[in-house]
Amino acid sequence: MRRLIAQLARFGVVGAIGFVVDTAVFNVLRATVFSPHEIHSGPFWAKVVSTSVAIMVNWIGNRYWTFRDQRRAVAAREGVEFVIVSLGGMVISLGCLAISHYVLGFTSALADNISGNVIGLVLGTVFRFWLYKVWVYHPDRGGRRAPEATPGNGSDSGERRVSTGV
Repeated sequence: MRRLIAQLARFGVVGAIGFVVDTAVFNVLRATVFSPHEIHSGPFWAKVVSTSVAIMVNWIGNRYWTFRDQRRAVAAREGVEFVIVSLGGMVISLGCLAISHYVLGFTSALADNISGNVIGLVLGTVFRFWLYKVWVYHPDRGGRRAPEATPGNGSDSGERRVSTGV
């Protein structure tokens, strides 16, 4: 249980960094090259780019920190699976926004932020963490790389780690 709590905390830190990256890149792009005054669909494309950058930041953080003991030796397939799960989380967030905005008629900026960036983010995060844990970084999947000997991960102290699959 202690390991799961630590893993959830690392996942939260990586997600917070990804959120900051996503928000910053979106606002910079929307105010410059994807300005709605210049390009009608600019905010949409700014969000596509910012989310893509945040997905990459999150993948690196989760691969090398959150799930470092469970990552596979071959990063390509793991990366594709990570992106698939991340896009699924994005669909959940967009679905929450669509239901609130178009079905329930809550069209204010506050309602859109609550549905997409609070409710959608929470549901999408639960979805992503679960699938990262049971699919992308599952300990029983083949080709795992041994943890690197770095201070603080137990590899340099001679202790042996046993994966419990939890």
